[in-house]
Amino acid sequence: MASPLSSTVSEIPVPYSREARASTTALLSDAVHVPFWLDHPLRPEARVALTAATTADLAIVGAGFSGLWTALLAKEADPGLDVVVLEGARVGWAASGRNGGFCSPSITHGFANGLSRFPNEIDTLERLGHENLTGLEQTLIRYSIDAEFEQVGDIAIATETYQVEGLAEYGRVAQGHGVDVRVLDRDQTRQIVDTPLALGGLATTDVALVHPAKLAWGLRDAALALGVRIFEQSPVTGMRDDGAAMVLTTAQGSVRAGRVALATNAFPPLLARIRNYVVPVYDYVVVTEPLPADRFAELGWSGRVGVSDMGNQFHYSRLTADNRILWGGYDAVYHRNNGVGARYDTDPASFARLAEHLIEFFPALEGIRFTHAWGGAIDTCSRYSPFWGTANMGKVAYVAGYTGLGVGASRFGAQVMLDLLFGRDTELTRLDLVRSKPLPFPPEPARSLGINLTRWSLDQADRSGGRRNLWLRSLDRFGLGFDS
Repeated sequence: MASPLSSTVSEIPVPYSREARASTTALLSDAVHVPFWLDHPLRPEARVALTAATTADLAIVGAGFSGLWTALLAKEADPGLDVVVLEGARVGWAASGRNGGFCSPSITHGFANGLSRFPNEIDTLERLGHENLTGLEQTLIRYSIDAEFEQVGDIAIATETYQVEGLAEYGRVAQGHGVDVRVLDRDQTRQIVDTPLALGGLATTDVALVHPAKLAWGLRDAALALGVRIFEQSPVTGMRDDGAAMVLTTAQGSVRAGRVALATNAFPPLLARIRNYVVPVYDYVVVTEPLPADRFAELGWSGRVGVSDMGNQFHYSRLTADNRILWGGYDAVYHRNNGVGARYDTDPASFARLAEHLIEFFPALEGIRFTHAWGGAIDTCSRYSPFWGTANMGKVAYVAGYTGLGVGASRFGAQVMLDLLFGRDTELTRLDLVRSKPLPFPPEPARSLGINLTRWSLDQADRSGGRRNLWLRSLDRFGLGFDS
């Protein structure tokens, strides 16, 4: 049934052009292709690489959020545990330093996705997600980590008539499960974010924003203070089981550990069994120059709230501490054979399209210049939320598949990994979320064909009033529909 809100909305042209004007492209001419968060004077010096053979009780592969939380939580639980972290590049260099900094209480990539996939335990998952976010904030306080944590909430904005339909019903269902959400009409939405594209929206207060790189660096410092050993520039080239323990090899050294936690996310996994469950999808971001106070006031953006829109190809946006606007999303690019690498971090067409869309969203920004533009890989699985598993008779555990909402959920994912590694029977390990797996992706070339057909179909749905073609309807029928 259509929402009562829809009767107040007239048809408007489909927002967001596919091509950018030359004048918009010129506004990116001085942008550096480095993540804004990592381009910071507080970035710590690199740790030394592993250059010898060593041993540990627990070895962790990857020093992003998942790996750092695993190290910190392990040492908090058992200060005597010898923990080693191996990072192929720099702490927080990959997805943990390239995201938008939205720290959500959801551990299922949003309430709607969680409800559709885990209806029997959604209330438990919502509670655990809020407990996890509270635990994250308490960690920041305990270790004096200045991650620019702001619990300002966010607003999802409907920019087309079809998106308005059903908002009231969604709000009723979500509120019935205790979700903090308010349904807004056009005027209420524009009081929060005054974009001419707004037709309605959903607002929450429990989402936080962070400086993601400073969060990663703070977790690094806290882990080091507890005795964790972190080696950077030490990519793991092999993993083998010698019967009693696991042996991780690097170019110049090795670690023999009784337990191993894999936190490589979008990058090629050390376990063959994970390879068909995760695909790396590239997301792109632009950041403006700082806005002067008078120009910022013209936007009508109140309370520093985080912002997204409701398209299948959606954008996300937020303010930085010095009032720059970060604007990302929309394009989600997959490269054949799970391609990852620095060559994919830059996409001028995507950058220009994002800049054009930001000015459509906020016409007052016409002429604004951009200082940073970058891309990075998101670890995507077919259910759009993390999954776990073990290998080698329980000596290895892994987590992957956050699909872009891992800033907060990675702490939860790390705790689950530790529970699995140490054989604990906990509320977390008994969850269907933890005990089940997403459907695997098919091998190439079917993988590329299916992903690109889905991307094309989502674009067509956005441009035809939300109507989903046969391909998308078939994905929905098999529980593979995109629901973000």
